Amino acid sequence: MNKELIFLRTFAVATVMGMVVITSSAFKQNGNQKFSEIDVERINIIEKDGTVKMVITNVDRFPNGSDVINNRPTNEKRKKRSGMLFFNEDGIECGGFIYDGQKTENGHSSGLSLTYDQYDGDQVMQLLTQDYQQGDRRFVSSSLAFNDRPSNESQLKTSEIMKELDALREKDPEKMKEKYKQYQEEGLLGGVPRVMLGKSRSQNNGLFLFDDKGMPRAMFYIDKENNAKLDFFDDQGNNIASFPN
Repeated sequence: MNKELIFLRTFAVATVMGMVVITSSAFKQNGNQKFSEIDVERINIIEKDGTVKMVITNVDRFPNGSDVINNRPTNEKRKKRSGMLFFNEDGIECGGFIYDGQKTENGHSSGLSLTYDQYDGDQVMQLLTQDYQQGDRRFVSSSLAFNDRPSNESQLKTSEIMKELDALREKDPEKMKEKYKQYQEEGLLGGVPRVMLGKSRSQNNGLFLFDDKGMPRAMFYIDKENNAKLDFFDDQGNNIASFPN
């Protein structure tokens, strides 16, 4: 009986140790792993030092609010959408790809946006598509846009400033406007479009150029009646020349 107990105990210990070795080896396996199909809610692409370089996520796990990535807060008010976020070598968000689309009560709403950011700032290039339908009316706009951003812009500083301005908006709107202008002059806030290629909200298809204040200065486009036009504007937005006249 004692010999049988010793044998059973030895066998049990050996079996457990064998399972531990096999399991450990499986998790330590080097090289590429091949999958026919994988279902996942979010993937974080990281460097060896743990820095997150890309996030691929569904809607529910999209980072915002109190979420922190690379020891930095994310955009608190950003709407959750499925897509990707990109991060540079310093762990700072530098662009992203998002999309959505759904039926509404009397139509639908959908969109897609691919953006690249100024270093530690907001987007300087955007590929954008918007598609809305309300009843019998449908609005579709697609464009590639290039923007200027403030020279002293910082994502963390911008977040602080916007909280300050939001608080002032309710208490003293005029004071809020003064502070906004001050931050613009300091190169901390602002940002204007400079070049847009695509379909405008007025359904004109063409090339649209803006000055450093974001005012339209030149347009070469095909209007919704299929007429080719070339328009020029002054710094107040007044048309000063057109072809054909």
